[in-house]
Amino acid sequence: MTTRMRRIAIAAVSLLGAAAATRAGTPPKPSRWEKTIQHIEARDKKSPPPKGEILLCGSSSARGWNVQKYFPNLKVTNRGFGGSQVHDSTQFADRIILPFQPRIILLYAGDNDIASGKAPELVFENFKLFVAKIHAALPKTKIVYIAIKPSTARWRMVEKMRAANRLIADHTKTDERLAYVDIDTPMIGKDGKPRAELLAKDGLHLSPAGYELWTSLVMPHLTSK
Repeated sequence: MTTRMRRIAIAAVSLLGAAAATRAGTPPKPSRWEKTIQHIEARDKKSPPPKGEILLCGSSSARGWNVQKYFPNLKVTNRGFGGSQVHDSTQFADRIILPFQPRIILLYAGDNDIASGKAPELVFENFKLFVAKIHAALPKTKIVYIAIKPSTARWRMVEKMRAANRLIADHTKTDERLAYVDIDTPMIGKDGKPRAELLAKDGLHLSPAGYELWTSLVMPHLTSK
């Protein structure tokens, strides 16, 4: 094989690997979030979060949750970063989740996955990969999955979101270390559409009333023995 042919072969393998990684839900290049993760690490180094407590991770609805305000009597660390998908939390778990050995992890992710075109089944598979990653290092940690929320901005995707929710909800019943929080049902009004008062003006993110509702639904999973 000539040098040129060898280079072509290597390039082809690389492309196939990147394509396979994309199909598996793992981005071939993590650089998109690198600055965000470095910022979180720098903040943690300056003011280390408590170990062995509660950690919230996931996308912008997690990031926007003011844990000091809504969980004043609990030690909750927020590690959400906006725009992220389920696999992003898995990919960066070694850096922003596992070092703090949380006894409980709250995960809100999947919203952006469906919006990016991922099938419900792939969201479910990525959730299982997240669970496997966490439990390989922290086998006793409880993982609480917060259902993908209904929103007016993404209402056309609601059936796919609910399909992903059902798959994950059923799976959580197979392991006592897993829990599922249904925030879909209580966020729907009598007209069958998302309750406007629970959403921000953009129709996608949560209002203070939305976070109050979520907090009330999540709290039993954080305070029960």
